[in-house]
Amino acid sequence: MTGRGRPPSLCDTALPSGLRRREEGQVTLLLLGLSMVVLLLIVGTVAVTSAHLARMRLLDTADAAALDAADALDARAYGSGVEVAVPLSDTSVRDSVAAYLRSRPLPTGLEAWAIDPATGSPDGRTAVVALSGRAGLPMVGGLLDGLGGSVTIHVVSRARADVEPP
Repeated sequence: MTGRGRPPSLCDTALPSGLRRREEGQVTLLLLGLSMVVLLLIVGTVAVTSAHLARMRLLDTADAAALDAADALDARAYGSGVEVAVPLSDTSVRDSVAAYLRSRPLPTGLEAWAIDPATGSPDGRTAVVALSGRAGLPMVGGLLDGLGGSVTIHVVSRARADVEPP
């Protein structure tokens, strides 16, 4: 019997008392390490989700701007008429997209947006809108700025206004 009124266990006899004392507190370190890993996973998940939501909002804006630009009738249509699709030019598409973005507030999750040079009309009938935006990420945004980087998102949307014959 030990001094506490119980029979000696295998742990009491197998390990010297000095070794038992050195292992005390090891569970605390393990729990602290696991807590840090879980916290990093949560913060990473929030940041990735925020970036994806910002991308979807920027894509929604590009889609709406492309639809608006597809309806922007180029001045040459007044002389030549409209055949199978509303005639467009790079200038009419860019001007329409710029006016559309000025009339809209910046979507949640974005810190800035810009029209990319690829915006225009490659075939005179399709409006191509290319936008880029800088996403603001919660919890890790300051860390990224401190490292000299940020998350930039690029999206492209296309729209065409076909004309149906009467």
